[in-house]
Amino acid sequence: MSEQPEGAYDIPRILEALPHRYPMLLVDRVVSFEEEEIHAVKAVSFNEDFFQGHFPGKPIMPGVLQIEALAQAAGILAIEKLGLAGTGKLVYFMGIEEAKFRNPVMPGHLLDLRVGFLQKRARVCKFWGKASIGDKVTCDVKFTAMIADA
Repeated sequence: MSEQPEGAYDIPRILEALPHRYPMLLVDRVVSFEEEEIHAVKAVSFNEDFFQGHFPGKPIMPGVLQIEALAQAAGILAIEKLGLAGTGKLVYFMGIEEAKFRNPVMPGHLLDLRVGFLQKRARVCKFWGKASIGDKVTCDVKFTAMIADA
């Protein structure tokens, strides 16, 4: 079995950190953490349930699911950097600001998810997020989350 780079999360570790499960788990791997940022990825497969209806014959990942993937990466970032592991606390989505969708995400793409803190408080955090495929930005957004008991 190969060793993971320090700070990386594989699926079992992501499942420990997040309450999400299939079909709503949208983070496949955490590549790395920096001081106040996370780099995660979502491998976009044609087998995703949403492609059945969005859109038949021209499958495109919905923008709101790109934002959800970024929010899930933010949840892992908060758990890691705010010491929330094992506390029973959850990170709840509160608001979305300045969302922009720039390029389509289709089956076969590896969606890079980068998220960082804009503001950290005891119960509310604000984040920036950027999803991309290679050097093409697909989505950028600012969003707010609340830390609370499950």
